Amino acid sequence: MNIAVVDYKGGNVQSVLFALERLGVSATLTADAETIRRADKVLFPGEGEAASAMRELRTQGLDKLLPTLTQPFLGICLGMQLLGTHSEENDTDLLGILPFAVQRFPASADYKVPHMGWNTLHALQSPLFAGLREGDYVYFVHSYFAPVGDYTIAQGRYPAPFSAAVQHRNFYAVQFHTEKSGAVGTRILQNFLTL
Repeated sequence: MNIAVVDYKGGNVQSVLFALERLGVSATLTADAETIRRADKVLFPGEGEAASAMRELRTQGLDKLLPTLTQPFLGICLGMQLLGTHSEENDTDLLGILPFAVQRFPASADYKVPHMGWNTLHALQSPLFAGLREGDYVYFVHSYFAPVGDYTIAQGRYPAPFSAAVQHRNFYAVQFHTEKSGAVGTRILQNFLTL
């Protein structure tokens, strides 16, 4: 299987490559359009800030390429948020693959921002979560979120529901870090590889 991991200097890439290696799968870290286009599966991980990530995607021409892909595609953390239309983070236009606007968690004395640590998944609605159960734990690190909508295939709660995972056509994405989410994250990666 030919797997491309999109390299747009979005951070967190080595953790994803190591997680794939633990599954016995090698992947190519690349920003090359033809390599990405020919891949059987594409992973789009990221940590960091939306505006600088979009600048790098535009510089490499990946902002035009990624929305045209037809193979199974998995965005992780910032890689999920970048699939939306717009982010409140530095007033940033995104890739526009999914119809959500990324919002910042409101400040509150009752919970901390960023949302960081283990939290549960709810309302699982996709083969991406085959073999998992309502209430399984995954690892989150984020200050911004996608609201719940028709595209939502799993929810998190902090404290209100938000999209923990989304899907549109061949585009799947998770707000949490699969590569840091233990056996649950490993199972999600395995499920993605069999889509």
